[in-house]
Amino acid sequence: MSAVGEEAALELVVTLHRLLRSLGRAVPHRRIPPTQLIVLALLTQLGPSRIGVLAERIPCSQPTATAAVASLESAGLVRREPDPTDGRAARVVVTEDGVRALNDVAHSEAEALAGRLGTLPPEDVRRVLEAGALLRRLTEQGD
Repeated sequence: MSAVGEEAALELVVTLHRLLRSLGRAVPHRRIPPTQLIVLALLTQLGPSRIGVLAERIPCSQPTATAAVASLESAGLVRREPDPTDGRAARVVVTEDGVRALNDVAHSEAEALAGRLGTLPPEDVRRVLEAGALLRRLTEQGD
């Protein structure tokens, strides 16, 4: 590993996961399970996709991705359409309601995070926001 040890990187990963779970719990009306939220986010990012691609990107098993898509489809948040490159296959497409639901969750979680940031001194808030920009760069390297 580079200048950052694996132990420090692991601590950061665990902390980020805990923060995201904590923010999810802070939104009491959220009715979309985490795997389904990931599917909506991926479809928004990637566009129409096959279930196999979604399973690979989540990552999860194909049956888990299929179940998530089926739940989202029954809620009207995604729909299936024929794959134009392979008539035997289908692609999953996020609907306007799906985009709206994903945005609602994101705004609710952002509101919860803003409340927590408001408890920190201004210098710490600045540092967290700077770290956010760096984390965004790291995310883009992996996409």
